[in-house]
Amino acid sequence: MYIPQKQLENLKKLLSPNKAVVIYGPRRCGKTTMINRFLEGTAEKYILVSGDDITAREYLGSQSLAKLKGFIGKSSLLVIDEAQRIKDIGQNLKLIVDHIKGIKVIVTGSSSFDLAKDIGEPLTGRKYTLKLFPIAQLELSLIEQTIETAANLENRLIYGSYPEVILSDDNDMKERYLKEIVSSYLYKDILELEGLRHPDKLIRLLQLLAFQIGKEVSFNELGGQLGMSKNTVERYLELLEKVFVVFRLNGFSRNLRKEIVKNSRFYFYDTGVRNALINNFNTLSMRDDTGMLWENYVIVERLKRQEYLGSAANNYFWRTYDQKEIDFVEERGGKLYGYEIKWKAAKVKPPKIWLESYKSAKFEVITKENYLGFIS
Repeated sequence: MYIPQKQLENLKKLLSPNKAVVIYGPRRCGKTTMINRFLEGTAEKYILVSGDDITAREYLGSQSLAKLKGFIGKSSLLVIDEAQRIKDIGQNLKLIVDHIKGIKVIVTGSSSFDLAKDIGEPLTGRKYTLKLFPIAQLELSLIEQTIETAANLENRLIYGSYPEVILSDDNDMKERYLKEIVSSYLYKDILELEGLRHPDKLIRLLQLLAFQIGKEVSFNELGGQLGMSKNTVERYLELLEKVFVVFRLNGFSRNLRKEIVKNSRFYFYDTGVRNALINNFNTLSMRDDTGMLWENYVIVERLKRQEYLGSAANNYFWRTYDQKEIDFVEERGGKLYGYEIKWKAAKVKPPKIWLESYKSAKFEVITKENYLGFIS
């Protein structure tokens, strides 16, 4: 069964002559599936290669225009999967889009830090970027009835939204699959490309973050618990962000002295991965972290929505030193929108200092009753 991918629509819109579309995303999130789906419906003469192919690496890493032209031949579309494995891929793609008339290029990569470094500068003005995440509720809404979505919500919080997880009806197989992702795929790009001295501490760091969802994270405290320096912790977290394991929200402030902005909050791109890291797949009735899972789920689904619909926004949390806070703040169109995320419906008033400090700001409580409009 194929779940419609919103980025497939965006890929079709953006693909144009002498431009590259670069698709980033975590491993196993559906990049190759999307490419194959696109190619099934195209009339273009194309060449599809993988960065794992030694011959493709030899030609596409050559920086020889003659070799590149010979490799592409009469194809009007070049598609490279796992492009991060090709040396100097950015410089070679620049040669291709600049010197092969009418060529269209699609590039995918799982390790954004390496691919971005190689592609970003050489392809300035020559590329569009798409991010692909585990399946979004925005996409599932196209094939699910509302009653089905409500029935599946607990499952999504516990097992997440990777395509194979969504398509499986067996919870034991979902657990097995998520544990395999955590053990085999989650850090593969970091370990291959960065040569970390303490790879075992990546898992421990993520486990510590898993228990601090929705709370400010102190790099010094994490370093103390892990026996690492603050700078090393920061570096590890940056790498984990760049391979789409976690993302951060920073504190919002317009320089009011009472507002906290020093520390960040970290969330997981997939709640199933988070639960696999701490080996907890219990039902919600047996958990004490449902509020954390709900907050993580709603925020990441909102980020997917922003990306897929092209909704430009800056995202933050907001908190003061006297414990007044708002879980999620969007700054878009010159206005502020504050959202408090609650698993159990409750009457929540916006903090008085928020209303006084940001008089035109909006405020809304996101619950199980209204979340679908917020994320899809």
